[in-house]
Amino acid sequence: MITSAIRDPWVGVPRPNPAARLRLFCVPYAGGGSSIFSAWWRELPAHTELCAVRLPGREARLSEPPFERLTPLVQALATAIEPWLTKPFALYGHSLGSLVCFELARELRRRGAPLPRHLLVSGRRPPHVPVPDPFHDLPEPELLERLRRMGGTPEEVLREPELLALFLPVLRADFAVNEVEPFVPEAPLECPISAFGGVDDDRASPVELEGWRHHTRGAFRVEMFPGGHFFLRSAREPFLRSISAVLDHVERGLPA
Repeated sequence: MITSAIRDPWVGVPRPNPAARLRLFCVPYAGGGSSIFSAWWRELPAHTELCAVRLPGREARLSEPPFERLTPLVQALATAIEPWLTKPFALYGHSLGSLVCFELARELRRRGAPLPRHLLVSGRRPPHVPVPDPFHDLPEPELLERLRRMGGTPEEVLREPELLALFLPVLRADFAVNEVEPFVPEAPLECPISAFGGVDDDRASPVELEGWRHHTRGAFRVEMFPGGHFFLRSAREPFLRSISAVLDHVERGLPA
């Protein structure tokens, strides 16, 4: 059994909450690290403990090679978080993180492990829809231009050769995880799915987000927010209120 006080290479807990009835595991977008979630606990319900997933190749795990394929990443993550599944939990991911969370839920199901009570995804087409314009093997000038248009990478990183030398290999590896492996159909998940998007995000339109409906036998909803692909920054407050509402609903359904 694992406690929040134990430092785990895969899972960081910005604010340990031993009394929590629910855990929320958060997986970052391509090139992102667990620090993007470090302050979220302040705006989430008191009954929830935020668990930020630390992927290899960034932040405290900078010296480790990043995964370049989805299946080995998901298998390693499933093994890593199983000791944390001693409480009911939900999964949240943005963009690449959405795909990782979805496949993680399916991998846990294959293992007979505890399953999420809710899957929250944002900023990504459903997994059965192929990525129309892969990023992972673009020439560097074109890749940088795409990153500028998406708006998630600081300009000082894109202009600085030394920072790019650290950042781009991880980003290309993450894009390969997101793009390369073909989707393998399985039975829909039993847990509800909530899909979130930015109204100006051309990588995940409302119609495309509706496609996540096919991957659950439970309840499903789509909610849109002002902003583009990184609306989770530009519309942070209303977005976290919506996540909190989902978590409150999950908590109310737990045994007393």
